[in-house]
Amino acid sequence: MRTLLEFEKPIAELEAKLEDMKKLAQDNNVDVSSAVRNLSKSIEQLRNETFDNLTRWQRVQLSRHPDRPYTLDYIELMCDEFHELHGDRGVRDDPAIIGGLANIGGLSVMVIGQQKGRKTKQRQHRNFGMANPEGYRKALRLMKMAEKFDIPVVTLIDTPGAFPGLEAEERGQGEAIARNIKEMMVLKVPVICVVIGEGASGGALGLGIGDRVLMLENSWYSVISPENCSTILWRSWDFKEQAAEALKLTAIDMKSFGLVDGIIPEPKGGAHLNFEEMAATLKKTILQEIKILSKMKADQRVDARIDKFCQMGVVNS
Repeated sequence: MRTLLEFEKPIAELEAKLEDMKKLAQDNNVDVSSAVRNLSKSIEQLRNETFDNLTRWQRVQLSRHPDRPYTLDYIELMCDEFHELHGDRGVRDDPAIIGGLANIGGLSVMVIGQQKGRKTKQRQHRNFGMANPEGYRKALRLMKMAEKFDIPVVTLIDTPGAFPGLEAEERGQGEAIARNIKEMMVLKVPVICVVIGEGASGGALGLGIGDRVLMLENSWYSVISPENCSTILWRSWDFKEQAAEALKLTAIDMKSFGLVDGIIPEPKGGAHLNFEEMAATLKKTILQEIKILSKMKADQRVDARIDKFCQMGVVNS
């Protein structure tokens, strides 16, 4: 059964009425085509009004929708082949980060992304998409392998943050993320980063340095989640909606600040309503960007990448 967010319920109620009307007409052989057309038009109008005027908090809710496609869903739908690679060659394999060699539209690509789980055991296994240091070190190992064989890198970002546990800090969480940022800045192959859901703090930045940083329409990218921001400022989660507005964390905000390079549109109502359409759009965008970036020399790409990130947060008076 489809999970409904609070602002989706009025639309779902009208859709249920439409289905009941169609069934009643079929069972009783009654012509209600005019009423069906009018109700369908009302549903479409309400859907457009709702999703064209979402608040920042509502977009955060959509980014976390339990039915939303995750990294493995995109890999399955976009890739003709995928061979997962495991381990950081130091500690262990971190299931919160998926990575491997893929074939997308006939092109060899190294795909790396955070993976959440849908059921309780899956969520525990994936640690809710929160990676440990070995996850970021695995990701870096795969990026360096891609560089060695001149294969573009694609990262799919969807995490509430890096795992904040004591053992993660003992094994060097901060150092692992910092090293990824440094090494991704100078990778000689094309690097495309896409925020597909949540892009929180250093957990996202550890996979977020690329020639192109893109966001899905209903994703968010911020140094802190609205709930944690609310907790710090007001000592309560009750002000999370106000925090979301103040943080300006949506794709539209990030694009206007020049912190991301583009926004990938989602199906009306969110990516969770049509996995295939969303995956097709993402695949097309990735292939287009790789085609453009592949025409540049490696040194040019690296210089442009460094310049782009160095300009962020700089004010010219």
